[in-house]
Amino acid sequence: MRPRLRFLLPVFALLLFAPQAAHAADKPTEKALYQDGPEGRYLLDGEWLFRLDNEDQGVKQRFMRQTSSSGWNKVTVPNVWNLGDPSNESMAGGIGWYRKDFELPSADASLAWAFRFESVNYRAEVWLNGTPLGKNTGAYIPFEMVAKALKRKGTNRLVVRVDSRRKITDFPPAGLNTDGVPTGGWWNYSGIQREVYLRKLDTMDFQKVLVRPVIDCATCPASVQAKINLKNVTKSGERATITGKYGNDKLDLGTKTVPANGIVEFSDTLHIDKPRLWSPSDPQLYDVSFTVRVGGKKVAGYSLHSGIRSIKVVNGRLVLNGQFLNVRGVGLHEDSKAQGFAIDNARRDQLVHDAKELGATVLRTHYPLHPYTHELADKLGLLIWSEIPVYSVKTEVLKEPAVRRLAVEELSKNINANENHPSVMLWSIGNELSSQPGPIQVAYINAAVKFAKQMDPTRPVGLAVAAYPSSLCQAAEYTSLDVLGLNDYFGWYPGPSGQIFDRTKLSGYLDAARACYQKQALMITEFGAEANRDGPVEEKGTWAFQSDWINYQLGVIGSKPWLSGAIYWALNEFWVRPGWDGGNPRPTQPIHQKGLITYDGVRKPAWTDVQRAYTTTQQFIPATKK
Repeated sequence: MRPRLRFLLPVFALLLFAPQAAHAADKPTEKALYQDGPEGRYLLDGEWLFRLDNEDQGVKQRFMRQTSSSGWNKVTVPNVWNLGDPSNESMAGGIGWYRKDFELPSADASLAWAFRFESVNYRAEVWLNGTPLGKNTGAYIPFEMVAKALKRKGTNRLVVRVDSRRKITDFPPAGLNTDGVPTGGWWNYSGIQREVYLRKLDTMDFQKVLVRPVIDCATCPASVQAKINLKNVTKSGERATITGKYGNDKLDLGTKTVPANGIVEFSDTLHIDKPRLWSPSDPQLYDVSFTVRVGGKKVAGYSLHSGIRSIKVVNGRLVLNGQFLNVRGVGLHEDSKAQGFAIDNARRDQLVHDAKELGATVLRTHYPLHPYTHELADKLGLLIWSEIPVYSVKTEVLKEPAVRRLAVEELSKNINANENHPSVMLWSIGNELSSQPGPIQVAYINAAVKFAKQMDPTRPVGLAVAAYPSSLCQAAEYTSLDVLGLNDYFGWYPGPSGQIFDRTKLSGYLDAARACYQKQALMITEFGAEANRDGPVEEKGTWAFQSDWINYQLGVIGSKPWLSGAIYWALNEFWVRPGWDGGNPRPTQPIHQKGLITYDGVRKPAWTDVQRAYTTTQQFIPATKK
């Protein structure tokens, strides 16, 4: 029997266990928190009900069919129920149930409806009016379910069972240290982490929309490939016509018969003689829209923004629109003290604008970011190292073919969700797998790279690895990769056998890495030191030590002109796991304190050091012919 979660923050306790009140049915309005996507999205915000189920009795007691509100408490969604609870039980996860009463925006019997969940952590089981709709596994990627058993008039009840108990085969994987304490690289926030939509489906539905600009050089003409998978949601075949616009240019994807419940691909290619290129210094975007008509009547619409740019690896350097990259960036987590991972767009705005003010031109995290964050990056000119949470997966787990297949499936979902964003600079297939890669890691790397290239041949594929001299040269094992990210903690952590204890060894390590990996572009994907107090520069964990350490690292990095960039870890402090110290002799557990901004939102002294270095670095260098 799992102990009940303890909730430590009084504010959260008041929110979660508010006095019971009647749960009124909402009629949602057409509204979305981000632009890219289909028309007819209705945000299911406002009041939801929630109850814990750590004894796992909810299915047996038929919570999905309960008519009473007894035992349920008001919350707003997005929501994480273990906010502020630093216990082992909180990190390990539990079970919770969410319930939402609503009325359809339209009673039109010809319409179909679907639910869209932007992220549920980790396993979701969904019912509508007591009828099961389906299950989903995995966070950070949206999923949809057709709304069966709808009431055209009156109150509908959506019920979601969330199980956040991670397994060792999940992404990121669960684990325990030798003391039995849960491990992980960020907090296991439990719940419906991102928003939920009700989607209107009129005859046809966009199953996939791909808009892929292709350009060979910065002064070349561009072609834009538009491909749409269209589904007929009715019980009879229909002739559908798709037209569109890319900026001021028209697209004609043709007319085809789409069979009942069938999916048909439509496509067109546009040529642009003098394209406006997207870049961090000038993030030019094209407005794109598509319209579906059946019998002359508009039945569906879709809009997005698109940017034309090329990014590739040339002679071991990342090149964007003919310019070598020497980017500077930050890692981040979509975390906040007030909301956990259930953050709103105001918090996303703050994170992205902080990164811009710092002088960063690239963002990285260990999972796909919210669509609104991607849109901000597109508009403001930030690149994204887009990674899936295949995070520190142990060899004994990765050896299972099913785990490797699931990891590639995770990659597929990320590409499907985010490939239209010009900000996405590459697809990262994971972080810090074994530092001594063998046949198992190679099998995964090769399969993932091959799959990514088949899905999207326009972007490089990368992997972030621990920078250890003892495992420096793995050229044969990493040969299929385009980009290798090096996680650098020389002079902060000791590393295996103390091999990275001395920060002065960083320069030689990087030179040796360049000599080994000559065809891959190399980036520093992490470097950082914890800080939470005043004190002498010699003492780890002080503001002075952090500033001095960062300045030294940036000096070494700046002396290697062949590096394609460096990403500080991290922009903001965040929760990690119980007992976290991060190498700090006086930690504030469980907070990761390498961030340049504290968990309370205060900028540390090192912010100024990083900002000065980033804003004075030439991050885009014209490529000259040799």
